[in-house]
Amino acid sequence: MLSSRALAAPALAPLACLVAVPIYTGLLLVLHEPMAAQLTTAAVFAASLLSSLAGFAFSALCGAMLFQFRHDPVAVVQIMLLCSLANQSLSVWLLRREIDWRQLLPFLLPGATGVLCGVFALLHLQVDTYVRVLGCILIAYGAYMLMRPPITVRQPGIVGDAISGFFGGVLGGLAATPGAPVSIWCVMKGWDKTRQRALYQPFIMIMQIVALVAIPAMRESGSAQLGFPPMVYLYVPAGLMGTVVGFSWFRRMTGRQFHIAVNLLLAISGAGLLV
Repeated sequence: MLSSRALAAPALAPLACLVAVPIYTGLLLVLHEPMAAQLTTAAVFAASLLSSLAGFAFSALCGAMLFQFRHDPVAVVQIMLLCSLANQSLSVWLLRREIDWRQLLPFLLPGATGVLCGVFALLHLQVDTYVRVLGCILIAYGAYMLMRPPITVRQPGIVGDAISGFFGGVLGGLAATPGAPVSIWCVMKGWDKTRQRALYQPFIMIMQIVALVAIPAMRESGSAQLGFPPMVYLYVPAGLMGTVVGFSWFRRMTGRQFHIAVNLLLAISGAGLLV
């Protein structure tokens, strides 16, 4: 049997993170510009915590806060990309025992194809109207689903997996939100909260990696390179600590609470596309 000390360790991790955040923020105040470092750390931690309740929408939440006080859009995008990938990687590790990679396979190839389409549109087309229409759809869907029971498909098939994976990839390459279509499809399949998240969480992580490689590779100029400025990495610990706290709350959520969290974050993701 497990000792009481072993059982207490997972419960102590979120509390330790909550204590560590202000200490880490103080360290950044010494190493970096005071006000920007303090606010950025708080924004990354809060966005990570909230998005970890359902497993997506970090970029929508974090960007909505960072763009209010940071005026370098490149730096903001770099912080969101790196912290989001770190958060997703940690969440996938925490879910490793529940992930069925065979169920994930039908989503991946269509998703990767969708990423390439989304990145092409991002780099070469005027996509403002499309992004805004999509934002409105996500807001309407999230709000509608908050007021009624989930819609369940009686015989979901592999075609639906591929379609949701493709559109998730498109959104991942175009607007850094690959999780929305796949999370909607998982709800329609009638899966419980853990099974849903064990599928779309690794899907999001893999699509983000594909997008990070595809964006510089598909640029017409050869100046773009993989990698981030050193200071960007300083915000990753705040994101990981927020993920630990949010994931611990996710484990305690009921199915109904998870349903509410998912649809709220879908609506927030849509609002983020309209900003």
